[in-house]
Amino acid sequence: MMAGPRCVVLLSGKRKTGKDYVANILQTRFTSEVCSIMRLSAPLKSQYAKEHNLDFSRLLDASEYKEHYRADMIRWGEERRNQDPAFFCQLAIQGPGADNPVWVISDARRLTDLQYFREHYPQTVTVRLEAEEAVRIERGFVFTPGVDDAESECGLDGVKDWDWRLKNNHHQELEDQLTLLLNHVQSTLS
Repeated sequence: MMAGPRCVVLLSGKRKTGKDYVANILQTRFTSEVCSIMRLSAPLKSQYAKEHNLDFSRLLDASEYKEHYRADMIRWGEERRNQDPAFFCQLAIQGPGADNPVWVISDARRLTDLQYFREHYPQTVTVRLEAEEAVRIERGFVFTPGVDDAESECGLDGVKDWDWRLKNNHHQELEDQLTLLLNHVQSTLS
């Protein structure tokens, strides 16, 4: 059995706050041999695509295709989570890169996600990404009833004890904060 990661960076935030963008920056700065990006939504989307005869790769990107199925995927995923709250967390960490020392979970959305990683990986660093609504709209955000008011977007709104809160309204603001986060993660590897 593998020893597990030395650091888990658990990213959370509303749609269009830059979770994937930040995950990619972290992986680039540490290299893919050190840092793996793991998405809780990937196993959900994979299974959903199989059961509904859809294109899995198109469900992974930020496309209209994914947006068309988003509300039903959320409903379907909730049914699976009600049966086993850790189901998608456990699947996500079994993929490629599970032996790397740094894991970036790019899409924590529920209290059960935080609980799972904090309980099983005490070296978890929780990060909440935030961006002003006007900035999110510039990035393509459009409020969608049944999506943006569902648990998948609002389940962590009440959490107060984030290890880090990163503002992602403009590049330099984010870059300054990322430097501090990167230094912290690097210190866990020393």
